Amino acid sequence: MSVVFALATPPAKSAIGILRITGDGCFEIVNGYLGFGVCKAGRFYLKDLVYRDEFIDRVGLVFFKGPKSYTGEDSIEIHFHGGLAIISKLIGVMRQIGLDEAPPGEFTKRAFLNNKLSLNEAEAVADLIDLTDERGVSILGSTVMGSLTSTVCEFADAIDKIRMGVEGEIDFNDEDENFINKHLFKDLEFLLDGFKSFTDSCINIKKGTHKNRVLFVGPVNSGKSSLFNLLVGYDRVIVSDSPGTTRDIIESEVFFNSNVFSVFDSAGIRETVEEIEKKGIELSFEEIKKADLVVGVFERKDFDRVSFFEDLVGSGCFVKIQNKIDIDGIDSNNFDCCVSAKTGEGLKNFKDLISSRVEGDIYKKGLHYMVRDRHENLFNETLACLEKSLINIKKQDTFELAAEDLKLARSCLDQLVGKKYSDSLLGDIFSSFCIGK
Repeated sequence: MSVVFALATPPAKSAIGILRITGDGCFEIVNGYLGFGVCKAGRFYLKDLVYRDEFIDRVGLVFFKGPKSYTGEDSIEIHFHGGLAIISKLIGVMRQIGLDEAPPGEFTKRAFLNNKLSLNEAEAVADLIDLTDERGVSILGSTVMGSLTSTVCEFADAIDKIRMGVEGEIDFNDEDENFINKHLFKDLEFLLDGFKSFTDSCINIKKGTHKNRVLFVGPVNSGKSSLFNLLVGYDRVIVSDSPGTTRDIIESEVFFNSNVFSVFDSAGIRETVEEIEKKGIELSFEEIKKADLVVGVFERKDFDRVSFFEDLVGSGCFVKIQNKIDIDGIDSNNFDCCVSAKTGEGLKNFKDLISSRVEGDIYKKGLHYMVRDRHENLFNETLACLEKSLINIKKQDTFELAAEDLKLARSCLDQLVGKKYSDSLLGDIFSSFCIGK
């Protein structure tokens, strides 16, 4: 494989940036142009990065000798001061010395091809980066560390043992050898039950990476934009006493209570003849259909309008919030939560209410692994093959079919961990990775 490079940190101003290089012989190539001198593997060096007599930066340098690296190949990490000019200059140098830029996921793809990671472990690396709910980190972390791979391989070995007995009956059924015995049948039943329990302990990664959509709605001048800004933590939305100030859907992202939320402010809903404001209100109606939670923001005097918004949301999740309690006092009997966007009073209760309405109990007791759609499909195929094999063994005269079903079940598990794969599958998986990962 060629020597490639990529930024491992975002191309933005920062204290430290990291550039990664991988490929057998990469240190000799880079050292020949940049003159770092003698560097032993596994040590951190402070070096001056000079190219063609031009000083670029004083950098930290780590050299990894394959196979003791992430990719299994010789690798280098260059830690530099994270200025935009330095980033641009450093990338330019890498191109000038003839290194190729790595496509998305190239480093992890090489780790898989060099047997440093199984395929599902490689997928878990990307999922760990995409995860938005910190409660899932430890669950997904066990997959990255190989626990899921070990469990799948144990099931594969158990399938092989049963298949040996079935094929023994096929090959030697004329020689008075008894391979299909009651223990073998019970072993398959036990394996099937165990695999079902295993799949029940898995959760689809989509539930851990889904950002709940929280939409703010309400009458004009109810203070929903002010409350939106308070939740976000800065003035994301223009606030004015003039009705109809918010005319478009404004989105931001907030993190609290171990979860990430996409929050949206919308145009205040009222009767209007102003064309632009009317379109903004129509967008509000559309967003209500997409939201996981609709937050209705009202003044105390607007309680008679709550039912109108409840009807708009229909069967969706809706909470009614009283704002401006610093002016109107608290009406806890008619509202789910009472806050003041001006003083911040009630904000914690407001956040807790949002979390309680949208989080749900996705991390149930006994949950061990996070998986993708690809994994779930292979699990389902494996279960179907095991069930068919059990039926065919019961019939006592369709052992060939039972053996084939067991072979297919094992093949599904091989595909999951990457013992069998197609180039197109690898392309689909690694193209979704970050550059430099």
